[in-house]
Amino acid sequence: MKHFVAFLLMLHLIISNVFGVDATLKIEKDVEQRARVALVDGSTVPNDKFFDILQSDLKVSGHYLADATHHQDDFASNALSPELRTKEYVIKYTFSSENGAKLFVRVLKGSEGTEVFKKNYALPAAEKAPFLAHKAISDINNAMGYPDISWINRYILFSRYTTAAHSEILLADYTLNYQKVIIRGGLNLFPKWADENQRSFYYTSYAGLTPTLYKLDIYSGSRQKIVSSEGMLVCSDVSKSGDRLLLTMAPNGQADIYEYNVGSGSKTRITTFNGIDVNGKYVDDENSMVFVSNRLGYANIFKQSLHSQAVMQVVYHGRNNNACDANGNQIVYSSRESSNTFGKNTFNLYLTSSSGSDTRPLTTTGTNQFPRFSPDGSVVMYIKHSGGGSSLGYINLESHQSLLFPIRGSKVQSIDW
Repeated sequence: MKHFVAFLLMLHLIISNVFGVDATLKIEKDVEQRARVALVDGSTVPNDKFFDILQSDLKVSGHYLADATHHQDDFASNALSPELRTKEYVIKYTFSSENGAKLFVRVLKGSEGTEVFKKNYALPAAEKAPFLAHKAISDINNAMGYPDISWINRYILFSRYTTAAHSEILLADYTLNYQKVIIRGGLNLFPKWADENQRSFYYTSYAGLTPTLYKLDIYSGSRQKIVSSEGMLVCSDVSKSGDRLLLTMAPNGQADIYEYNVGSGSKTRITTFNGIDVNGKYVDDENSMVFVSNRLGYANIFKQSLHSQAVMQVVYHGRNNNACDANGNQIVYSSRESSNTFGKNTFNLYLTSSSGSDTRPLTTTGTNQFPRFSPDGSVVMYIKHSGGGSSLGYINLESHQSLLFPIRGSKVQSIDW
């Protein structure tokens, strides 16, 4: 029973859930540095939803100012209306979801009508159509010579509660227009990608008497048991090579962070504080980790070398900094900035370095939780709670463009990409 109570306390700390209204900073990249583009739909049956996905891709990239009008015209023609000739580029496309998803794309120079890019895309599963949009815009972006935005092609992995003591784990595109349940039944939490190619992931199952970490191959469906531990068990980070994991474990009722060697199955205890240490994330070329601890009497962010017991405080403001993520030497964390015991509280996101310098806010109001860096560190994904609903948000750290996508249905427990 004491282990289960400890687990519940840790779960509360990791997924603290308060509600508010979100607003991200509206500082935007100089419009002169972004290309003015228009989308022209040449489909037999125009699709507003697919148009909106293309618009989202263009906006979140930070490289384009997209015309909000859903233009419709002949796909094959190079002729452009006077309105379209004012754009730097015109993206013509046809989309069909019959017998799979098919997308044909042409990019024309607005001033001349000359073609500068052309490509066809297809997927056998029509429900995966959002990925055609993402791949096309990613390819166009590369062809135009802008910094890479291939993160929009990746799967989002998340768990959500369904009923009491039950959850499911899903795959989705970043806009949540595509969603597929891959694990259901029982309590399965904390999914974490096991490799950069997104072929497999780790998750914790509470189906038995002891929490157990599994690794699941999403293509073959094969499942491998990794390790079990009393109390709680969470894989919070995976090394770039995939050979080491940072695990939060509580075999004796006290949460600590361990490093697990995938090849040998051995584990090394990293933290030894007589309190709560959770959510370890590799930083500084994976020689150190940042983590959440209550060693000051409240949740805050600290850093510790993986080879010594020296601990450094990273964050010096806020009284509840209960979630963080890291990429290289960048750290993003969620900080509570109000103290309403029974009412709504404000949690904002901040960006800092592993040394705690150059801290700046990413949001200014509302409840913003579960921050996650994109693999290249250019974008932060997070969950925004508002009233009785939630949204999946993105902040482009260079352009400060932000987008929100509503999360339908049950409450998200954990998320990764």
